[in-house]
Amino acid sequence: MSGFPKNLAIAILSLGAFLTLPVAQAFAETDAMTAQIAADTGFMLNSSGLVLLMTVGLAFFYGGFVAKKNVLNTLMMSFIALGIVAVTWVLIGYSLAFAPGFPVIGGIQWAFLNGVGLETTGYLQGSLPNEMLSYAPTIPHQTFLIYQGMFAIITPALISGAIVERVPFRSYCLFLVLWLIFVYCPMAHMVWGKGGFLGLNGGINILDFAGGTVVHTASGFSALVAALVIGPRRAYPNQISAPHNIPFILLGSGLLWYGWFGFNAGSALSSGALATTAFLTTNTSAASAMLTWLLLEQFLRGKPTTVGAATGVVVGLVGVTPAAGFVTPMSALLIGIIASVCCFFAITLKIQLGIDDSLDTFPVHGVGGAVGAILTGIFATTTVNSAGKEGLIAGNPFQLLIQIGGVGITIIWACLGTYIILKIVDAIWGLRIKPGDELQGMDISEHGEEGYGEEFSKSSSTTLF
Repeated sequence: MSGFPKNLAIAILSLGAFLTLPVAQAFAETDAMTAQIAADTGFMLNSSGLVLLMTVGLAFFYGGFVAKKNVLNTLMMSFIALGIVAVTWVLIGYSLAFAPGFPVIGGIQWAFLNGVGLETTGYLQGSLPNEMLSYAPTIPHQTFLIYQGMFAIITPALISGAIVERVPFRSYCLFLVLWLIFVYCPMAHMVWGKGGFLGLNGGINILDFAGGTVVHTASGFSALVAALVIGPRRAYPNQISAPHNIPFILLGSGLLWYGWFGFNAGSALSSGALATTAFLTTNTSAASAMLTWLLLEQFLRGKPTTVGAATGVVVGLVGVTPAAGFVTPMSALLIGIIASVCCFFAITLKIQLGIDDSLDTFPVHGVGGAVGAILTGIFATTTVNSAGKEGLIAGNPFQLLIQIGGVGITIIWACLGTYIILKIVDAIWGLRIKPGDELQGMDISEHGEEGYGEEFSKSSSTTLF
């Protein structure tokens, strides 16, 4: 009997351990989820900052191309979006883009951030498809909002490249607001929003990982419409000045390249394997596109140029954007090459047609985005992303047709919306500055300052304060 107390104690301890095991497992799972939320939130906030940096990079990229008398106005056309679009986004834009609503646009229940808090899941409950409870279950709702807001900021700013050096600044600001609400928000909802007509969340299953249709095709074709409606610069085509600051162009391209990792890898909406793949495919496509562009210049024009290298990088980044989280790195290499060739000759065609898309927004973003979206339907594989679809090479030719259809719908929506918005802006404030102001330069006529501290013309004055 002497061993009885000892055995009883062992039995009691064993029973206690058995009974508390589920509790310990629950605490471990809670700690793991908390750690995952913290890690993914940090990753997504950093990605948001990188995407914001892209708009600054875009300002320098565009600013280097124009005449020095218009450099500040061109920089401001990108920079002002950081203010106008960011405010519009939190007031109404986010709700129209991502709140459950209709197949082509979201509802207004999240206007003024009503109901948009720090919850990670449950905020999509009560709408179809029923199984989708959040856009990203390991980051707060507000983190998703700010990340998507950075996309909204840069997208209309891209259009400015087609219309620089001739549009009144206040007219452009009004255009930003209207285009965001009536073109971008519906496109974002159709492709990425719950219940959207085109996307994977209850739609026809177009694949667009980070904005090949929503961002680039939409802005690029809108830029084409804007260039045609507004008309060419008065100096076009015979008296257009060469890029005034090529180092600006290279700096802008480098900042875009760096920020694009947040754009594409961040679209995984969590840290991990998919983000890693998207990061690698992004870099691979940019590099292959740059090399392809330089080779085309060498063989067809005799010399590889710095401007060509910078442009090639952007083309590769644009082309891989819809595919980054759906294709392998080797497919991304091919996408960069194909997009580079297509965009290179699209610029040549644009010049031959006499279209004054000043900084090649349509050939680079419109053509590049459309080509990338279509190529996604060829190269996509679920071995990279199980949430995606197989493409043509993997045995699903129907996906290629979906991609082509989605691109077509994007083009129609963007072109019609942009045309109507431009007519509204023209009726309110006009779309062209005065001929004398265009000759003098928009830095002085629109902003009352100069980019390089040179003396104003005798007819101009400024106040220092």
